[in-house]
Amino acid sequence: MSSFLQSFLDPKKSWLAALHMKALSTRLRKYGLRYDDLYDPYYDLDIKEALNRLPREIVDARNQRLKRAMDLSMKHKYLPKDLQAMQTPFRSYLQDMLALVSSICYTAIL
Repeated sequence: MSSFLQSFLDPKKSWLAALHMKALSTRLRKYGLRYDDLYDPYYDLDIKEALNRLPREIVDARNQRLKRAMDLSMKHKYLPKDLQAMQTPFRSYLQDMLALVSSICYTAIL
């Protein structure tokens, strides 16, 4: 990726990227989701394999967050403000395992 594009997408350098990240964080907090919850295991096999390799407690917590978000969405409600403040939308639980799965799949192809 070019250095211009990297600096444009980096929230520390670009005010537009920081604004987008703040808006996304606000939306995720309203429903109690994390960014990694948005990945669909039916769409990407690497995501599915990474979720299969994660500990059961992490996957159960993910499923509970998704169920709660769907329930809130159907009721046209948001989490209470005190619970929204406790949410950590960009705390990743999937990226390390996804990098491991992707590197294993990549080396298997070579």
